[in-house]
Amino acid sequence: MRSVLLLLTARGGGEVGARRRVSPVLAAVTLASVLALTATGCGSDGPDANAQVSASAASEGDGKITIPDDIRDRLKEHGIDVDKWKDGAWKNWDRDDWLREAQDYINPVIEGLWDPDRMQEAEDPDRGVRESDLSGDQGVTDPEPAPVDAKPVSPTYHDTVPEAGKVFFDSPEGTMVCSATVVADPANPGRSNLVWTAGHCVHAGRSGGWYRNIAFVPSYNDQALSAQELAGATEDELAPYGVWWADWAGTSDQWIAQGGPTGGAGAPYDFAVIHVTPENGGSGKSLEETVGSALPVNFAAPAVPRVESITVDGYPAAAPFDGERLYQCQDRPGRLSINASDPTMYRIGCTMTGGSSGGGWVATGADGEPALVSNTSIGPVNAGWLAGPRLGEVAKGVYDTVSQKYAGR
Repeated sequence: MRSVLLLLTARGGGEVGARRRVSPVLAAVTLASVLALTATGCGSDGPDANAQVSASAASEGDGKITIPDDIRDRLKEHGIDVDKWKDGAWKNWDRDDWLREAQDYINPVIEGLWDPDRMQEAEDPDRGVRESDLSGDQGVTDPEPAPVDAKPVSPTYHDTVPEAGKVFFDSPEGTMVCSATVVADPANPGRSNLVWTAGHCVHAGRSGGWYRNIAFVPSYNDQALSAQELAGATEDELAPYGVWWADWAGTSDQWIAQGGPTGGAGAPYDFAVIHVTPENGGSGKSLEETVGSALPVNFAAPAVPRVESITVDGYPAAAPFDGERLYQCQDRPGRLSINASDPTMYRIGCTMTGGSSGGGWVATGADGEPALVSNTSIGPVNAGWLAGPRLGEVAKGVYDTVSQKYAGR
């Protein structure tokens, strides 16, 4: 599968080095309004010529959803024609058309785009780059951890890790995949539609804008079928709880301003929250009710010396993995510093590769219950360790704003 992990190629001695500085303004929050439109389509080449467009605004008696005139008008303001978009115009990544700012983000969604063939046939982009010196960390970074072999999670995933799943999206490089976690929504207790992933799974950072066709598949390949067994798989086999489209997304201003292919100075702020809605209209149940679980998020997780263990989930897709199965690593974290002025990141030994980006980092809280404390952000191209941001004030700002947008709904 084409997947994203912000990969670093280690130089001799496992040294890590300096990166461009990002402003540490903790109040900065960026949210993206995703005007979720649906259109019947098929295959990796986009929807068919007979596709019919509908939008998640006002349901009609046949279960379809119509596009309000005001949404059509807003799309037109950005030069987006709905009919042309569903016929493949979304593939135009001209920089003038690649929306970057949160207030300009529009993401028409194509119903049926993420069929089993497209999910499986996407390839991993080899994005290995050189690791720079961490000269700005002033000795904060701990020694590189010993590799910890990723272990396959026992199926069914829904019974074992019901919050885990995959995020699919399109970028100029092609179809990509990340990992993600269903998280609790304080504004809608027990009825969350929030998913936590990495910032680089929704936005390209300083070099680009927002990705397109973002969708979440909980408990992907729930039975842990092999790639051979998945040949000719049905949607129910790959997406047993359906495909859930992002209709709102948020990431940090720091990621948008400073994030890069290897994380860059934006890595300590490489997180995102998306609000999702079922592609087919669903049964009226929320994502949390559908999968039966959602993790709380801990924005005051203790510093590294006081964290005994972190468990990381993900669907690694780069060799030697194939992206079809869920894996876990467990290790005691150390610290990784990008810049002395920015928060340190958690780092653990783990052999997961590209595709595991965005996967949840879970630790036991003071109450004895598991909570999300980070997500996979960066790691070396030859595997061995992973690093994730320590969630704090900026992450809470993103989370709260997305939650409040849908308060009571």
